[in-house]
Amino acid sequence: MAKLTHRTLQTAKAGQWLSDGGTRGGGTLVARKLAGGGVLFYFRYTDPSGQRVPVPLGEWSGSGGPLSLEAARDKANELSARYRAGDRDLSAALEAEAREAQRQRAAAARAEEAAQARQEATLGALLDAYVGELRRNGKASAREVEASIKRNLKEPWPTLAATPADDVSLDDLLAVVSRLADADKLREAAKVRSYLQAAYNAGIKARQSAKASPELRALKITTNPARDLATIEGASASRDRALSLAELRAYWQRIKALPDHEGAALRFHLLTGGQRLDQLARVTLSDYDHDQKTITIRDPKGRRKDARTHVVPLVPAAEEAMQAMAPERLGPFIFTVTAGEHGVTYPTMNKRCAAVAKAMEEAGELPGGYFTLGDLRRTVETRLAAEGVSREVRAQLQSHGLGGVQARHYDRHEYLEEKREALETLFRLIDGRAAKVLQMRRKRS
Repeated sequence: MAKLTHRTLQTAKAGQWLSDGGTRGGGTLVARKLAGGGVLFYFRYTDPSGQRVPVPLGEWSGSGGPLSLEAARDKANELSARYRAGDRDLSAALEAEAREAQRQRAAAARAEEAAQARQEATLGALLDAYVGELRRNGKASAREVEASIKRNLKEPWPTLAATPADDVSLDDLLAVVSRLADADKLREAAKVRSYLQAAYNAGIKARQSAKASPELRALKITTNPARDLATIEGASASRDRALSLAELRAYWQRIKALPDHEGAALRFHLLTGGQRLDQLARVTLSDYDHDQKTITIRDPKGRRKDARTHVVPLVPAAEEAMQAMAPERLGPFIFTVTAGEHGVTYPTMNKRCAAVAKAMEEAGELPGGYFTLGDLRRTVETRLAAEGVSREVRAQLQSHGLGGVQARHYDRHEYLEEKREALETLFRLIDGRAAKVLQMRRKRS
């Protein structure tokens, strides 16, 4: 039979089959003319059942396809060689090979996608997702954690932050924590260690938890190099500094003499019993009861799912300080240095307290030595204890040690009058004069 030529392919009639001949028993190259003028090439062979099977090769380049006549012959010769070598059910073999090739392409695509996702699942992305999870769960610590991560890891260690989280080693993280410990910032080092461990734990847990954020789950974290970071010795050493009555009175006189824009927040902090700063900073005008002269703090500390409601009475001097913090109010926050636009941050309060403590040291008013904001909270409890205020009332006033079953489920007494008396006692102590007793009126329903 004559071989195929460009002319025979061009002049063939629609529906006509043309053969290129070939070795007997080895299959042959054939072509079929389509109604639209196109020409399709096939390799035709006889399968084990005796059926003549055409294997598509592609369209002829002369009719617009990608396959030249010479290329079609080459493909047909390759298939003929396989057929003669034993692939008698050639079509089934080719289909199996096509399926395998498709599986390999899909696997390669998945591997490439996983590799890309791994590159994007950086330590920085993990920490961001962890902060997002804290915000999603209403944790007040989210802003502090975010600022610490930025200050102690992202800015000084940008390359590490851009490293895939699963590629980070224990040595990498140890360098981050050691940098702080070497600078004698032990408490900060302990916090960063805790944040790293919590972030990795959250990332791993997210793979099994339907309640985890999609951002955490998408990172597909599988390792936790922070798990073996040792605790920071000395970071949690408890302080026992409590100001003497004379020191506390000297502190009060100093902050009372400060201009309102510098001292009002310090006064409010002390007069409300040394409440936790982050909780005070969230109190807004909606939490203020004008009739009862109280503010309501929501205490999420610990593992509570719902914040504990903590009502704090305001003595007159505390109300004066509250007004002095925002004489021309610009926002709803009560504990503020921005006229209510934002709550006071810990660094701001710490800086102001430190300035007062330094001035007191220079003036010889601190025989017991330097003190911090945390020492003031301890001082309030210590001074009230010396005045006979019970442990239970002190705990209620400062909202600590109230996690027992009895406190959670049975003791619904708010201790409002007892807390008010305790704060009046505190004011009398620091100001050296009798406190004015507030007459309580019931809130109108």
